[in-house]
Amino acid sequence: MTGEVAVLGAGMHPWGKWGRGFVEYGVAAARAALADAGIGWRDVGSVVGADTVRGGYPGYVAGATFARALGWQGARVASVYAACASGAQAIGTARAQILAGLADVVLVVGADSAPKGFFRPADGERPDDPDWLRFRVLGATNPAYFGLYARRRMAVHGDTLEDFAQVKVKNAALGALNPNARYRKRVTAEEVAESAVVADPLRLLDICATSDGGAALVLSSMDFARRHGAADPVRIRAVSTVTPRYPSTVLDLPDIATDSAVSVEPPAHTFRASVALAAYEEAGIGPEDLSLAEVYDLSTALELQWYEDLGLCGEGEAAKLLREGATGPGGRIPVNTSGGLASFGEAVPAQAIAQVCELTWQLRGQAGERQVPGARVGITANQGLFGHGSSVIAVR
Repeated sequence: MTGEVAVLGAGMHPWGKWGRGFVEYGVAAARAALADAGIGWRDVGSVVGADTVRGGYPGYVAGATFARALGWQGARVASVYAACASGAQAIGTARAQILAGLADVVLVVGADSAPKGFFRPADGERPDDPDWLRFRVLGATNPAYFGLYARRRMAVHGDTLEDFAQVKVKNAALGALNPNARYRKRVTAEEVAESAVVADPLRLLDICATSDGGAALVLSSMDFARRHGAADPVRIRAVSTVTPRYPSTVLDLPDIATDSAVSVEPPAHTFRASVALAAYEEAGIGPEDLSLAEVYDLSTALELQWYEDLGLCGEGEAAKLLREGATGPGGRIPVNTSGGLASFGEAVPAQAIAQVCELTWQLRGQAGERQVPGARVGITANQGLFGHGSSVIAVR
């Protein structure tokens, strides 16, 4: 186990399609987190920004961009990019600075202004870019990938369209209770089934949107937290940003082929499962210790896959876990109490940070109608393109 760091503050800019620049969202989230922590901007020793590739040059140097917008005051600065795992890597960078003694207080910020429709790679001819290749060679948009993964679960595990729809029903009900969510309307399974087919078998309501939004955290050393009067803060105990192991035998875009396992035995765990396992090992806990989980529901089928990869159930048992109500409000292990990406949509650099914001509020008992009674341990999980793991464990 590594040392813990305290979460003194959490803040968000609500998700939506606001039509403004990402800096505005990030600054709003940062100021909310600072206010939540009771920390002045000049008390921050370092700023770590999660980059957005859609923000032009300011997006590529998000740490300095946010520091400038808040007002130059001499803080250290770092910027990280890891696609959808950018927020987790920003948290990991901040934690490393605190544990190394480089800063007592670090502000972590991520924000994005997403395009309408679904994501596509940057323009230009880039045959060495696997993300570009999967669009050019396969025509594999993100929804196409989600649909293929859903078909795989149906074929291998017997999941049904009704199972997928119930994931959306659950998350929409929770998102309706979250003031930061973009979509705050409950839906029925019938409404999911009647929505337009986007990538068979998935309907429009099975797939998350692209959104604008921002999220921020104020992290500190445990000594600073105690001096600041936070005797029992939420603590980050593990950050997993591992990569896959060779040979990779499960196809996962943007790669368009698997490795051969003829000469080398496949690893004991798939990439997604290894992300969670590394977090559990670092934190010294197991899935049986969890109070809740925030997972990366790019589609309803992908949420079910995370149940298994986090060890919440055995392989092929995710739909059964859902049907039993174990992952819903009042269940054994509530998943996506925030409403998930189903209710927020993707604001890529912010979403892994937003997941930790939800854990923070849940572990403090401040989640209102979404509150998990007696929550003590939470885990996040998502995944960035090109082999970026992302999982954070927070405790209280």
